[in-house]
Amino acid sequence: MDGQQAALYLWPIGIALVVGFTGWWLLMALTRRLKGRDYRRARIARVISRPLAFALPLLLLIPALEATPLQGRWLEGSLRMLHIGLTACFIWLLVRAVAAGEQAILRDHPMEVADNLEARRVQTQTRVLSRVLMGAIILVGISLILLTFPMVRQIGTALLASAGIIGLVAGIAAKPVFGNLIAGLQIALTQPIRLDDVVIVEGEWGRVEEIGSSYVVVRIWDERRMVVPLTWFIENPFQNWTRRSADLLGTAFLWLDYRAPIAAIRAELERICKGEALWDGRVCVTQVTETTDHTLQVRLLVSARNSGDAFDLRCIVRERMLDFLAREHPQALPRTRAELLQQPDPGLRGPRSQPAEDVRSPGAEDGAPAIQPEP
Repeated sequence: MDGQQAALYLWPIGIALVVGFTGWWLLMALTRRLKGRDYRRARIARVISRPLAFALPLLLLIPALEATPLQGRWLEGSLRMLHIGLTACFIWLLVRAVAAGEQAILRDHPMEVADNLEARRVQTQTRVLSRVLMGAIILVGISLILLTFPMVRQIGTALLASAGIIGLVAGIAAKPVFGNLIAGLQIALTQPIRLDDVVIVEGEWGRVEEIGSSYVVVRIWDERRMVVPLTWFIENPFQNWTRRSADLLGTAFLWLDYRAPIAAIRAELERICKGEALWDGRVCVTQVTETTDHTLQVRLLVSARNSGDAFDLRCIVRERMLDFLAREHPQALPRTRAELLQQPDPGLRGPRSQPAEDVRSPGAEDGAPAIQPEP
């Protein structure tokens, strides 16, 4: 290859590379400059700039290669690789756009408010649907990239010819994946659970911390994490304490003596509730719900704004009520009673007991004749 022929290759490719990498450097500098800025144009520019910076050199190389004397398989293979790179950049751009839209919606509906039911509903739908959409974009993009290879297209044609058997086998093999995908869509649309919901799962109390594309993370009260498949929430019953609202009733049970002053206990419960910021002012009830032969059961029913406040309020009510009873009405605490019978004086003779022979059943000694007393 002489110098003139080499120039036919170097000039178009060199110009494309210089212009492309200059654009790449400018776009990356713009991305770094806009980092940390939180207005709408800056967010849009950050989403677009990085994929565009990588796509620009590839886009300029396509006409540059076509302007060279390169032909045949080399030109075809080079152009295919460039088209694959551009497709990957486009997929990257779409995924970043979906993620940016998700962040914008989450930013407009914060959960750090007192009544966050609507925000939790919107955030749950947004997170689940965005993950499903990003997964679908990546899957379609990979399929388009693979279809650029002739061998893959031939395999695809063969698969379509036997779509019945292949579809059945693929459906059985991908049942967990598609099951979780459909369960995710069901949860996003019907919302049996939402982010930050208080749930009881497998006997464990916790909050929904994360809803992914195939599993749900429940943060247990003692900081453990329970990872549950999405399909579990569709197929199994569970408790959701914040389905309609976070308000909750809490109970504290006391076992007391029959002499317990119920009126005084009722007045003390009202005094405790009115002095506690955890009480939401709805319910403050004292009831005798059970009796046994020794004690009676008193239920102290209170209400709070959420499950955490309800648990703390129950503990406070229980502790202060026991302290009140021990201090003011100790006779109300349960006790065990015993009756002491007076023992007879051994010096006093009681009535003469009847001889054993007179009260013994006939034949009590295996049919032996009864022994008569001597005269």
